[in-house]
Amino acid sequence: KRRSLKLLDFPKSTYYFNPKKEDETVVNEIRRLAFKRKRAGYRMIHKSMRKAGWRINHKKVYRIYSQEGLKIRTKPRKKRKLADSQPIPIPTRPNEVWAIDFLHERTIDGRKARILSGVDLCTRENVVLAADYSISSKRLIRFLESLPELPKSFVTDNGPEFTSRVFTNWLSKNNIGISYIDLGKPTQNAFVESFNGKLRSECLQLSFCQDLDELREELFKFQKDYNEERLHSSLNYLTPFEFKAKYGN
Repeated sequence: KRRSLKLLDFPKSTYYFNPKKEDETVVNEIRRLAFKRKRAGYRMIHKSMRKAGWRINHKKVYRIYSQEGLKIRTKPRKKRKLADSQPIPIPTRPNEVWAIDFLHERTIDGRKARILSGVDLCTRENVVLAADYSISSKRLIRFLESLPELPKSFVTDNGPEFTSRVFTNWLSKNNIGISYIDLGKPTQNAFVESFNGKLRSECLQLSFCQDLDELREELFKFQKDYNEERLHSSLNYLTPFEFKAKYGN
């Protein structure tokens, strides 16, 4: 039995813990939220439950969260010199600054897909999440032009799609600025890197997509949940859409 638990990477405390009858639904909800949002701590789980109408205090959530072995395991962060970082413009309204980036995912049919992700630095809204087997500068522009809104400025790395003449000419034509992070310093684009981490752990690593169409379906579901359901501590425990609504039109 112990070997089976180890092979499944399943916490022993979760298997052996016998909750009181009246707490079973509470325990199951905490488990569900912890496995759905692998990077959420007990505070975020407590806020989510309270918002959904559960009458429960944070101490009880923490106790069950600990008993279930759901604590987040994090690697110690390396200290970085201040000189290694570059400040990113802090927006005061939605659509002032978007951070965009690429990541890759291989589908079951063996093909490698590229995913364009983007985050509004004011609202934390996932403003773009698109996938294709190849994304050139021209394809990137088509993705962006299909969106209902565009920002005043982008923050990106120095990838060829973002530095090409085709893309920079398009930016100039649309009066959109761009800031490039230092070469080899992805942490300077922290907001979109954080989003990509959640996308990987809560979507891509849990979904086994047969092809590009299935991948796009999973990305659509993740984007909807992220913008409409996921609470953010930096937004005073509002969702990105709720926070954006505070600014009106």
